Amino acid sequence: MDSQTDLTKSEQVTALFESAARVMRSSCQRSGSIIKLPAHGRLLVTGDLHDNPIHLKKIVHLAKLDASKDNHVVLHEIIHSERLVNKVDLSHRMLARSAELIIMYPKQVHVVLANHELSQMMGKGVSKGAGNSVELFDDGLAFVFGDDWKCVADSINNFIAAMPLAIKSESGLLCAHSLPAARTYKQFDPGILDRELTEDDYQSRTGSAYLMVWGRGHEQDQLDDLAKRWGVKLFCLGHEFVETGILLKDDHMFILNSDHEGAAVLPVDLACLPSAEEAAYSAIRLASVPL
Repeated sequence: MDSQTDLTKSEQVTALFESAARVMRSSCQRSGSIIKLPAHGRLLVTGDLHDNPIHLKKIVHLAKLDASKDNHVVLHEIIHSERLVNKVDLSHRMLARSAELIIMYPKQVHVVLANHELSQMMGKGVSKGAGNSVELFDDGLAFVFGDDWKCVADSINNFIAAMPLAIKSESGLLCAHSLPAARTYKQFDPGILDRELTEDDYQSRTGSAYLMVWGRGHEQDQLDDLAKRWGVKLFCLGHEFVETGILLKDDHMFILNSDHEGAAVLPVDLACLPSAEEAAYSAIRLASVPL
């Protein structure tokens, strides 16, 4: 997928992010803070991407978006990488490509909020191993756009603020970056999916959106409670490193990584959901997909 935007021009990049933000906010599939999908069609589920453009190209190929309007793809954790260029992070380019995809396929491409995007929007330090990723990302914007970098940064923040928390199908599939940790579950508002996100939801350590995208260490009774409240049969998450690309966590949950050498994705028939165990055996290794 070649970019249709000149990614060196601040005016074009700013307009791109603002347009994609409007598309996400006005989507007829949007309900509260989630995107609702029907109980039919195909969804390509992915994990953390962390500025891996080669894998994004492979994912777009596998999603087959042109083949049918019932084909969907979910993307998350797009920015921040330990791979720097001239000592700065240029992952805004891959975020821009995801914005282009949203505009090209507004009812098929779904980007959900993840902790690195939230950290970037809130200006809170986070790292992928090369230093403070938020500062390195801002340095990358300044490197490319000079004095106009803050305008681009504002448009990126608007784009991130428009992201839904999750994708949920009528058949009971829920894709999100993560779920709240067991130790913070009492602080979490399970009703967050049914309403628009507020400024308080994004706040570190207290906001329900923050708790959801940063959560690790889920316990069975917590998952059972969320599944019952939200009508979920299968949770598809990212956020944790999985060397093999896909990891079965329990009967109703698996975790995907799509950024490293062992990266994997999973095509799901929304009319006939797999069990978590079946999903673990049905994953596609991105290393096996030719460009």
